[in-house]
Amino acid sequence: MENPAGADPIIRIEKVCKRFGACEALRGVSLAVNRKEVVVIIGPSGSGKSTLLRCINRLEEYDSGRITVDGIPLDTAKNINAVRTEVGMVFQSFNLFAHLTALDNITLAQRIVRKRNRQEAERVARELLEKVGIPEKANFRPAQLSGGQQQRVAIARALAMNPRIMLFDEPTSALDPEMINEVVEVMEKLAYEGMTMVVVSHEMGFARAAADRVLFMDEGQFIEEGTPDDLFDHPKQERTKAFLGKVLHIHNQ
Repeated sequence: MENPAGADPIIRIEKVCKRFGACEALRGVSLAVNRKEVVVIIGPSGSGKSTLLRCINRLEEYDSGRITVDGIPLDTAKNINAVRTEVGMVFQSFNLFAHLTALDNITLAQRIVRKRNRQEAERVARELLEKVGIPEKANFRPAQLSGGQQQRVAIARALAMNPRIMLFDEPTSALDPEMINEVVEVMEKLAYEGMTMVVVSHEMGFARAAADRVLFMDEGQFIEEGTPDDLFDHPKQERTKAFLGKVLHIHNQ
């Protein structure tokens, strides 16, 4: 799944393989993502989507192949750390510190990694809480917030590090249905502002609204890719048709 000639990808994944024992999670996957592009990866559970996402910042080791992020190959500890400072990641689980307020959750890494003083870190945190629509929740702890609010704090925390790339690993899958839209709206806003994003998601509405490309993954490989309209309305592969037939039917019920 390579990009057009002349493109300058910010993420380049080349023939990456990953095994978990006898399970081949990634089978020679290649992908190039351009700057400011929004790529959504869909597919059944266990198809390798989350594993691939975690390989992009080496949260997961891969067995062979090559990944380069913004010109930096993920081949040394120094390079991996450099890449991680440029890549924000939002997980299914919110991973917030339960004993810290929303504000403190967002300022902590800024002060440790970016070396910002408390005043600067808090200014950034308050701006981002405004951006994700919950400025009034600054002094609330995670247990006092809804799932959607917690995930928006998690997004703000990732953005506070000024990432060039945002990775989202099924960010709405742990949320109640009525909370999904408030997180999707924040993600759509980021997409329209030009953030480079790679999103693993079952939210077909987000993919239609915000993705430049949608890729369908199954059994550790990309089966098909296209624009949202092409992939959802005119899928070519039978496996893609079968998956979308089930997923879109469920969403339309």
